[in-house]
Amino acid sequence: MEKWTQVYDPLRTLASGMPEYLLSALVAGIPLYLLFYMLAFKRTAGHKAALVGTASAVLLSIAVWRMPASLAISATANGILFGLFPIVWIVVTAVWLYNMTVESGEFEIIKESLAALTDDRRLQAIFIAFAFGAFIEGTAGFGTPVAITAAMLAGLGFNPLYAAGICLIANTAPVAFGAIGVPIIVAASTSGLDVNHISAITGRQLPLLSVIVPFWVCVTMCGFKHTMEVIPALLTAGLCFAVSQFAFSNFHGPYLPDIMAAIITIAGMVVLLRFWKPKNSWRFPDEPPSKQNIAFTHSAGEVLRSWCPYIILAIMVFVWGLASFKNFIKPFDGFAFHWPILNGLVAKTAPIVKADVVGTDKAIYGAMFSFNFISAGGSAILVSGLLASFVMPNYGLGKALACFFRTCHQLRFPVLTIATILGLAYIMNYSGMSATLGLAFTKTGALFPFFAPILGWLGVFLTGSDTSSNALFSGLQRTTAEAVGVDPHLTVAANSSGGVTGKMISPQSISVATAATGLVGKEGNLFRFTLWHSVAMLFVLCVLTYLQAYVLKWMLP
Repeated sequence: MEKWTQVYDPLRTLASGMPEYLLSALVAGIPLYLLFYMLAFKRTAGHKAALVGTASAVLLSIAVWRMPASLAISATANGILFGLFPIVWIVVTAVWLYNMTVESGEFEIIKESLAALTDDRRLQAIFIAFAFGAFIEGTAGFGTPVAITAAMLAGLGFNPLYAAGICLIANTAPVAFGAIGVPIIVAASTSGLDVNHISAITGRQLPLLSVIVPFWVCVTMCGFKHTMEVIPALLTAGLCFAVSQFAFSNFHGPYLPDIMAAIITIAGMVVLLRFWKPKNSWRFPDEPPSKQNIAFTHSAGEVLRSWCPYIILAIMVFVWGLASFKNFIKPFDGFAFHWPILNGLVAKTAPIVKADVVGTDKAIYGAMFSFNFISAGGSAILVSGLLASFVMPNYGLGKALACFFRTCHQLRFPVLTIATILGLAYIMNYSGMSATLGLAFTKTGALFPFFAPILGWLGVFLTGSDTSSNALFSGLQRTTAEAVGVDPHLTVAANSSGGVTGKMISPQSISVATAATGLVGKEGNLFRFTLWHSVAMLFVLCVLTYLQAYVLKWMLP
């Protein structure tokens, strides 16, 4: 089969008098408009909206971008399978681990131990959604933290919509350095820039957002008045995280900012609560008052045992992220193959790739599928659950396996949603539709630094992954920045920083959160809940990047 070369402005002949790429970009956005409309206004179930969006993208790729139908179908199928593994594998195992703790009765002890530390919903959200979620993001990433923390908060008695929503908002701060720094590493490799320089600039953007995320979460939950009652805790959490994130990203690299910032934040909060407590304990208006006068009757050993599944999880995902462990298991770690009717058959062209590589192997859009079962993040959670099943009282392997199959049935619709959304991302990438959207932003000239984070935001909305967004747009960010006379390290870093604000509205992330909190079919409600938070945070980063490009250059390394 002959190679097909991507076309980035297929409607140029119909757009006389319009800026280059504009009409094509407006048409390329049709699948996203449909997703937005069905989720935000029609409140359609996620899997139905995803099917409509993906079908429209396939039709446009064939009819407008002139992609051969066989390639379009193959690219979509590749995305669907990637959605099933490793993404769905993470979601299923994470919810399974939570379900086991509920069935065994251990989650009741977890709830009571947290209540003994603080029964205040505001502080519980900061501990779990912000700090513990950042640790899981730093070690595993790819949807794991939201799946774990949203399930935990819902189990603690949080309103399910708020449990899902605040976990998505709280997960903003650590995403760029998730999975042991993979998004920044990918940004460096695809742009050809220094990884530590990109890490340093990202670490001079996101801490300004990280320091206010605890406030943001709290105001979202309870309003400004009740937020002011826990200012000491919010300042402690925000400053511990932001300062640690800045220090490690600038003086160590992209590998440890999340992990160390999360550990330091948890330690700081624990120390604070030894000397300070909020005067009034806040709970959701529809909740019964907390039972503060009931004595905590569990021993230290029982509390430790109840937390063991999550302690084991933290250890396993940390080990799974170590380069030495990955090298050890590499000879036994599954298999990979070239995706048929796609690999080597799609060629990129200028300006997505430099003119001197057009027509060479460097311009070929490869297509691989890797079934790396052992090293997958979901497998780390699987091992954690199997080990934890022997720690839980009166449980064991048989009950754990039965719980696993019940969890698979419980998540059948989220599985369909996630797989279909990844199909949408892949067809938009391979057809060149995503590149068309990105190229339209490059026509903003000197204003480009303002729009650089929007490219990252758009990429994460499309793919659900800051890593994938960086892979998609980092090269374009560098090329455009050099053309307009801006430091390319800044725009590449802004791609990753802006991308984190798109995570909370990505259909993939929303599907994970609804699956974890029992809100399947209500993805539209959660999308509406997070949308304006995402836009507001994105605007902050757009303004910051623009100022760093021209006015606040002293902020850059």
